[in-house]
Amino acid sequence: MHDILAELEWRGLYADCTDRDALAQRLATGPLALYCGFDPTADSLHVGNLVPLFALRRFQLAGHHPIALAGGATGMVGDPSGKSDERNLQTPEQVAHNIAAVKAQLQKFLEFDAARTPANNPARLVNNADWTAPMTFLEFLRDVGKFITVNSMIAKDSVRSRMDERASGISFTEFSYMLLQGYDFFHLRQALNCELQVGATDQWGNITVGTELTRKKLCATVWGLVFPLLTKSDGSKYGKTATGTVWLDPKKTSPYRFYQFFVNADDADVIKLLKTLTFLSREEITALETELAANPGARAAQKALAREMTTLVHGADALAAALKASDILFGGSLDGVTEEIFHDVVGEVPTKDLERAKLEGAGSAIADLIVHAGLEPSKGAARKSLEAGGVYLNNVRVDHTRVVTADDLLFGKYLLLRKGKRTYAVLIAR
Repeated sequence: MHDILAELEWRGLYADCTDRDALAQRLATGPLALYCGFDPTADSLHVGNLVPLFALRRFQLAGHHPIALAGGATGMVGDPSGKSDERNLQTPEQVAHNIAAVKAQLQKFLEFDAARTPANNPARLVNNADWTAPMTFLEFLRDVGKFITVNSMIAKDSVRSRMDERASGISFTEFSYMLLQGYDFFHLRQALNCELQVGATDQWGNITVGTELTRKKLCATVWGLVFPLLTKSDGSKYGKTATGTVWLDPKKTSPYRFYQFFVNADDADVIKLLKTLTFLSREEITALETELAANPGARAAQKALAREMTTLVHGADALAAALKASDILFGGSLDGVTEEIFHDVVGEVPTKDLERAKLEGAGSAIADLIVHAGLEPSKGAARKSLEAGGVYLNNVRVDHTRVVTADDLLFGKYLLLRKGKRTYAVLIAR
């Protein structure tokens, strides 16, 4: 049997386990069922969710039985882990909308068709609202709350940090969250013989409540395994940019921006990211590590990371489109570029409006447009750049005699201007 624990350790995906030796012995006897929960706090998963999600996939590839849990119940409460303030409660309608979106994304990364899994180990998708919602409050207090002491709950990091005098405190609602997650583990052990829960280190407290509840109520052993949080070399959370979270939904973060996020990874982070996020082999990653050390300027490791991640999340066609968009900003041809791809490029460079009337009739001199776009401060400077052959319209070199008309507009509204190798501007005709 594939040594999944050794694989996780090599990839930097092992932080802690409730009993590593016992889990290793259990894994050596054959496949087990494991789960990871994903709360619908938004209508899309984000880059930070990929570590536990891909962990389920790694276990599935190793022959185990993954269960992805969409938190229809826990999403109504909100997990206090890693949060310094109380979350705003979502409405049932928001949770239902988010659950539907998250479920669709989970199904992209795990194989649910038994015929397509050599080990006949299709993934399952469950919603904890199915078994939590029917319980009455009194049943929950008697069947769950009775087995977990307040002392142990207060000792959890997620609670203790919020009970600090400087913090805003923690409501009974969020305090109870770990009981709900603990009950999930108990239920899945009872109903689906699930023996392992995985998650990031901030879930340790919630996971151990589940192992304790299952032991006390079922006299059964289950395990918890956690991965390090995905962070940059400076310790900050990975998956955030100056403009916000990097989402898996292409409507929230376009495949081009998704590709750019990974291709711009720091040298100090890229090998760790290749290990934790991709399914490249040890040999492939080691070769990229060697290449990075020998020729960091080529950014081969970053390009491999961006290619792998964009293909995994968005597919081969989206990768091709992202590469095409990237190529535009390196002077590539605009032939075959769709408006959707070009729109991604527009978001990366300075833009300015242009009166459409200036392109009607005889049109406008290219020097005037260069000044209008802010690529040069004056017509004299623009003329010098033109005469030196350093100005491009729609990535085609132009000279000072060029007149620009409405016929030059890309998709009927854009002009792409470039000075030198990488200084771009887009004029939008209105």
